Amino acid sequence: MKLLLDENLSPQLVESLADLYSDLKHVHGCNLGGADDNAVWEYAKAHGFAIVSKDSDFAERSVLDRNSPKVIWIRIGNCSTAEIETLLRSINETIRSFIEDDEETCLLLDHSRRHRSKPDDR
Repeated sequence: MKLLLDENLSPQLVESLADLYSDLKHVHGCNLGGADDNAVWEYAKAHGFAIVSKDSDFAERSVLDRNSPKVIWIRIGNCSTAEIETLLRSINETIRSFIEDDEETCLLLDHSRRHRSKPDDR
């Protein structure tokens, strides 16, 4: 699973989740620190990454763009890096299933449930 962490997530997650997500990168490690969303989007698309972000812009764009990279939208408000790590560990199989599904574009993670969307779910 190739996951690209957006700037709004800690780069420390790359190391702390390396045992579970072997191809996990942070935008800083890809020379995308401070880059606009479009640059991150295009990098993810070109290199086969799913974007993991707390930013709704990626989620919204994934529903509108039929040729989008997958997006995992973490929508749990202010939280610690440890809480993000725990979340990503606890739903590893859900993320794997989402990545393998050719139809789904966005996985929404919140406190109560996980939502998946396809381009036609507008």
